[in-house]
Amino acid sequence: MNKPLLLMAAASLCFVGCHKQQATDSAVVEKPQVAVENGRFTPEVMWSLGVMSEYAVSPDGSQVAYTLHYTDMQQNKNNAELYIMPVAGGEAVRLTTTAQSEFSPVWFDDNTLMFCRGNQILSINTSSRRESVVAECERGFEGFKLAPDGKSIVYISTIPVERPEHIDKLFAGLDKTTGRINEDLMYRHWDQWVDEIPQIYLAPLAGGKADLSKAVDIVDGNFECPMRPWGGTEQFNYSPDSKTIAYTCRKKTGYDYAHSTNSDIFLYDIASGETRNISEGIMGYDQNPVFSHDGSMIAWESMERDGYESDKLRLMVMDIQSGNKVDLTQDFDYGVMNICWTDDDRELLAIVMYQGMNEIFAFNRETRAIRQLSHGYHDVNAIQLHGSTIVASQASISYPATLYTYSLDADKLEGTKLSTFNDDVLSQVRMGEVKEQWIKTVDGKQMLTWIIYPYDYDSTRTYPALLFCEGGPQTMVSQFWSTRWNFQVMSGAGYFVIAPNRRGVPGFGMEWLEEISGDYGGLCMKDYMTATDWAAANIPQIDRDRIGACGASFGGYSIYWLAGHNYGAAGYQDGRRFKAFLAHNGMFNFEQQYLETEEMWFDNWDLGGPYWDWNNPQIKKSYANSPHLFVDKWNTPICVIHSEFDFRIVASEGMAAYNAAQMRHIPSRYLYFPDETHWVLRPQNSLLWHRNFIDWFDQWLKAE
Repeated sequence: MNKPLLLMAAASLCFVGCHKQQATDSAVVEKPQVAVENGRFTPEVMWSLGVMSEYAVSPDGSQVAYTLHYTDMQQNKNNAELYIMPVAGGEAVRLTTTAQSEFSPVWFDDNTLMFCRGNQILSINTSSRRESVVAECERGFEGFKLAPDGKSIVYISTIPVERPEHIDKLFAGLDKTTGRINEDLMYRHWDQWVDEIPQIYLAPLAGGKADLSKAVDIVDGNFECPMRPWGGTEQFNYSPDSKTIAYTCRKKTGYDYAHSTNSDIFLYDIASGETRNISEGIMGYDQNPVFSHDGSMIAWESMERDGYESDKLRLMVMDIQSGNKVDLTQDFDYGVMNICWTDDDRELLAIVMYQGMNEIFAFNRETRAIRQLSHGYHDVNAIQLHGSTIVASQASISYPATLYTYSLDADKLEGTKLSTFNDDVLSQVRMGEVKEQWIKTVDGKQMLTWIIYPYDYDSTRTYPALLFCEGGPQTMVSQFWSTRWNFQVMSGAGYFVIAPNRRGVPGFGMEWLEEISGDYGGLCMKDYMTATDWAAANIPQIDRDRIGACGASFGGYSIYWLAGHNYGAAGYQDGRRFKAFLAHNGMFNFEQQYLETEEMWFDNWDLGGPYWDWNNPQIKKSYANSPHLFVDKWNTPICVIHSEFDFRIVASEGMAAYNAAQMRHIPSRYLYFPDETHWVLRPQNSLLWHRNFIDWFDQWLKAE
């Protein structure tokens, strides 16, 4: 279930990246005027902030364009606009004012910006603001890239999935039926029914117009490109001479797709139409290819093992002529993302999940030296390099995504802040202090745990606390900013937050990462208890009898598991560490989950396979830790949240957990969203989510 970084950005991208034509009769969403009361960071204040998603540096490196959206709670919507600002710093200029969202900004030249809006690709002169239509497609666009020579584009659109003829005939004359018939797996994925799949197309571009009548489908066969649900324009790239396109694809469908993570990198020769697989024999995810500036090499992110979606992302570099491949991270215990080449092709930059932060590292292709370029309490989530200047999208627990710059020529810098669009609101807020704490685990290792203090912290008072249980399970508890699990909202509600990087998260080496697969009820759960006990014993301002726990996905599973093991804890009232629980979209019954989820490779790897293989000792161990087996031990109030369009962990899991609590006469609450997914993304739904979150814990942890 883990998708690092992209999962964190999902809420930001959901609204601005939609390729369907949007309604045009609603008003433009403008930046709200906000006055923060008593410096408290509330869910309402959080939703008033601008959300930056995509950005692009101009060819001469002097300007950066970005998309920024604000939210209108009454309209229950947001829409993104385009802005540009100098990379050297200065005032931002707004380029668009529409009720639709602009997305996928791409520079044509230093004065012309191309972008998507609705079912069109447009260009805008950044001085005159004059727009022109570059291309229009009935099915819309999900993004595009421009050839280096400016003579073609590759764009993402979708094609419908056609029913087999023997099934299609059953629907004859039934244009109002809502029935679905399937005879294979992967008929739904994450948050949508698989009625269409993305494809990439090559179209000539001349005179500012793309001729889609001459568009060529690059992928041979009806396979996803880019891959759902996370892939975008990063999954394909032009060669510097504009003659070759490298793309990512998992050329599988149905049952095979549901059981495999084996994607590959393909090179498409534009002149001949021939395609070559350059990663054949590498059995895990291969993705996001990037050509060197001289065109002789190509780099990509590569996983070794099929079915293990959280395997180390290696930095693979291949000499295109010889086919020789080199793993630049062979002796480096961390994975890489967002690869880019330096101008001289001697180094490659990448983002690395490292010790609780996302940092920029440089990898020397010749000497194999590795150096860390960024350093600080932050997450660098995207980078673009122009000369020696790195323009980064950066966030932290205390501020949402904004633009920073770094220098290629300096190591371990904190970066220079560039954009200021949220400063007026954030300057009114008293954020809770964030502290880094390393805690000794039951087996003598060190675990990074973030401790976030209440916003109104007074050392003479005591406060309730919340243990945060991360999802994934292979997702680092980093300096992330989220519109759901926002630690500063919890701090603003008057809580300490205990956020451990328990066993199974990346960023602390492969041994730490892999100690969770097949052992969901083992060390990772002990890590949660250890972090809670340490905080209760070492921070006197935490009231040890007013500690709750919360989490989503694997974190939701963690809550259900902890609920069945919340007894016999020395030093706590009634032997209970936790006095209230909240579980969002968590796994409750492993046998049920195995047959209801869609990405079968995940449960096959992390649980060991199907529950009916009882001769397999790993199966016995894994399924013996299913939370539903411990309901008889439940003794603590629990709030359950689930959404109908979560196809990873379906809504029946949440209903079953809630019903179990009710039948045990455990004080419980069920919050259900019929129109949300694995996340809660609609603005008013999110506000209800947060108000419920705070109300639930206040009821059990603050009431006298």
